[in-house]
Amino acid sequence: MCWCHIRVKVPRDEVKRYRSRKKFPTHNNLVACTFDLKFTYVLAGWEGSAHDSKVLQDALSREDRLLIPRGRYYLADAGYALTPSFITPYRGVRYHLKEYSIHPPENERELFNLRHSSLRNAVERSIGILKKKFPIIASGSEPYYDEETVSDLFLACCIIHNYLMGVDPDEELIAQVDEEIMHSEIESNTLSSSSSRNDNYRLGEQIRDDIALKMWHDYNLNAS
Repeated sequence: MCWCHIRVKVPRDEVKRYRSRKKFPTHNNLVACTFDLKFTYVLAGWEGSAHDSKVLQDALSREDRLLIPRGRYYLADAGYALTPSFITPYRGVRYHLKEYSIHPPENERELFNLRHSSLRNAVERSIGILKKKFPIIASGSEPYYDEETVSDLFLACCIIHNYLMGVDPDEELIAQVDEEIMHSEIESNTLSSSSSRNDNYRLGEQIRDDIALKMWHDYNLNAS
């Protein structure tokens, strides 16, 4: 699970509300995908200044809400709160794949973060492929379309992306995106301030710790 900012044209009096960390107006779109790089949920159209946790809360409460099967969870980046339904990486622990290219994991938390990063990388790849296929949503220049049109374009591109990934995946394009991700600058692994230690957080923490310990046990067993 991840957010995806798309540049949008808005009236002058709404620029501040839509201005994101990229310093220009964007939509903050929430996306989730499978490991075969197909989108399973898309919520488009939130203003760029909206916090990721606020967009997620909307996804969970609206009529066409994001559904999470019992006993399952999404892998989410450090911008989201840890819960039983959204498992985030350990804070203050090496995370990105490049950080493990020379030094292998030394404890259960590092191993968990390494595998979390490896699996969650699927959504970064999906977004990268989407933008490569459809430059209309990836342009760095000022857009010609209003916010409603951009939302429709983004959803349409996601639908076409899913179809193409099923019938004719472009292996060369996928390899190009993978290479760019590996060489891109990475953001620090920090947790959102919304990760308060409430009951949901503690349950998510217990699930994460149990998974990490089992992984570490199996990892050492196979290494011996």
